[in-house]
Amino acid sequence: MPTGVLHEHGVLPASLDETLSRSRFVFVLATVTDESRHLIGERELSLLPDSARLVLVSRAPVVDYPALLAHVARGRLLAGIDVWPEEPVAADDPVRDLDGLVLSAHRAGGIPEAFQAIGDMVLDDLTLLAQGLPPVRMQSAARELVGRYRNRPVT
Repeated sequence: MPTGVLHEHGVLPASLDETLSRSRFVFVLATVTDESRHLIGERELSLLPDSARLVLVSRAPVVDYPALLAHVARGRLLAGIDVWPEEPVAADDPVRDLDGLVLSAHRAGGIPEAFQAIGDMVLDDLTLLAQGLPPVRMQSAARELVGRYRNRPVT
């Protein structure tokens, strides 16, 4: 995104390393592409300050799970995870008893407030499209971007 757009929205541009090393709370909201697979790995997790909180609500392959869970097990980081490499998480999986971890069952996008917000965005953009204007709230599907996504289909 252009720096000017970030400034207009009161956001300061920063590299991933700078953002991680200065953040106490990190929300991971990324789709999976070849470039974003394990975007948050051991090196990046080590940049986070002690007691930082990481909330993952996008796609599982964006984070290196063994590395994240090791940081949580050592008590260095706290994590809230809504997406898992294999869902549902097995009933006997030790992560269910891991202190410092909030385990969710892929529900972050399913809360009523999220559906309402998505509906509002879609309605806003449909109103614009009906007037012959481009959408501004949601991203238009671009063939060159869609082909990069690596999300697994829901079965």
